[in-house]
Amino acid sequence: MNKVILMGRLTRDPEVRYSQGAQPTAVCRYSLAVNRSYRREGEPEADFINIVAFGGRGEFAGKYFRKGMMVAVVGELRISSYDDKDGNRRWSTDVVVTEQHFAESRASFEGRNQGQNPDFAPAPPAGDYGNGGGYAPQPQAPSYNNAPPAYKQAPQRRSDQDGFMPIEDEIEGDEDLPF
Repeated sequence: MNKVILMGRLTRDPEVRYSQGAQPTAVCRYSLAVNRSYRREGEPEADFINIVAFGGRGEFAGKYFRKGMMVAVVGELRISSYDDKDGNRRWSTDVVVTEQHFAESRASFEGRNQGQNPDFAPAPPAGDYGNGGGYAPQPQAPSYNNAPPAYKQAPQRRSDQDGFMPIEDEIEGDEDLPF
């Protein structure tokens, strides 16, 4: 069985090219920075993994994925070799996409990248759903103003702004589980 599941941030905007032939196929390449669950002193904190998406998946990634975005990828590991122009044998390791998903909300991504990526269109204003843009109303967070005092003070944990807890947090018992 050859199956790879990764979640990380894009290190650059995806690059889409089209194959030559009777029916051109989209070939999209990007790379993910995937944090290691542990590391030794002097080793990097993340691995940089090359991703390749073909056809509709490649066009989707090229259109919607941007540098810095957190995505989840399911695919197959492919190792190939080729000869460079000097005649030296080179090896390439890629993950060929079978599934790809957004792993953070658009609002979270845009909040982190305030104006840093002008090619990524901002979300429409609240209530602007009839413009054919494919946006649906987002559920509003519940109000805790009238809740008992015990519910107003949520325990403070170190977490990412989009709600994910870092792996290095230790879970001591069932009461610490996030579900």
